[in-house]
Amino acid sequence: MNDYQSSRRALLRALSFAGVVAALPILPRRVFAAKIMPDAHSALIVVDVQNCFVTGGTLAVKNGEAVVPVINRIAPNFATVVMTQDWHTPGHVSFASAHPGKKPFDTIDLPYGTQVLWPDHCVQGTDDAKLREGLDVSKAQLIIRKGYHRDMDSYSAFAEADHTTTTGLGGYLKERGIRSVFLAGLATDYCVAWTAIDARKAGFDAYVIEDACRAIDLNGSLALAWERMSASGVKRIKSDDIAT
Repeated sequence: MNDYQSSRRALLRALSFAGVVAALPILPRRVFAAKIMPDAHSALIVVDVQNCFVTGGTLAVKNGEAVVPVINRIAPNFATVVMTQDWHTPGHVSFASAHPGKKPFDTIDLPYGTQVLWPDHCVQGTDDAKLREGLDVSKAQLIIRKGYHRDMDSYSAFAEADHTTTTGLGGYLKERGIRSVFLAGLATDYCVAWTAIDARKAGFDAYVIEDACRAIDLNGSLALAWERMSASGVKRIKSDDIAT
């Protein structure tokens, strides 16, 4: 096994998508007999559509920018829209550059578990951390910034990587009477999946809008993410399933 393959496999293990990644089939999308009509109790959560994660960014997801027109088309159907930003301090604990002798995609052990080391990315106040140009933020009532604790990473919009430190999003949504959340953004198999699963833990119905997301998909990570989301009760839909 070469270094690249080792790094990819370590990445999957470290992100706790559990165990050995087998050849898991991607589960079929649920077919809805009627259009889903977002109501006053529904919220759209747009995850990490930032310069960092699109073409030319420091952690680019292939075709990540393609989610922007889909999100812009569906956002007006929601009375509540929340967006998230990865928002790291310089020298963040998740950066390989903060650990002498380490390189991106190596792993280290931290008090909250195994941490993947990333290239420096989404540093607070930089162009890399900005929301993608063209993303319509006019409908967003709240922007949640995550990963800003220097000594802790964050994937989910609901909780930091220790699974204990909350962002406040759950309380915000419940105070607004939200019961169902619809997720879009980057990347399907990491921050979107973690957010969807945490939404279910918090008691919300959760829908992942497949064509409003893009995935990294390393060594089966996308199939495994869908498997975990399905087991948590997350529903998989397309943007055309939403009534306009």
